[in-house]
Amino acid sequence: MEPIRIRMSTIDDVKHFVTQANAQVSDIDVVSGRYLVDAKSLLGLFSLDLAKPVDVVVHGTPGDREKFAEAISRLIVKD
Repeated sequence: MEPIRIRMSTIDDVKHFVTQANAQVSDIDVVSGRYLVDAKSLLGLFSLDLAKPVDVVVHGTPGDREKFAEAISRLIVKD
């Protein structure tokens, strides 16, 4: 699974991300350095250093990944 690189700059960004993650059937993880947390956990996300971009891994079909990427498109870091 190819990760999606995102940046959450505000508390509203984190809330939006968790809301969208909870709407998905697939398991979703957020990876920051050596830490991995469940994307559906608001408290887990606040335990990470969100000052820098993080990677999101969707454990589902490619369609699940694309659907989630579309839902969080405003957070995706453009290369």
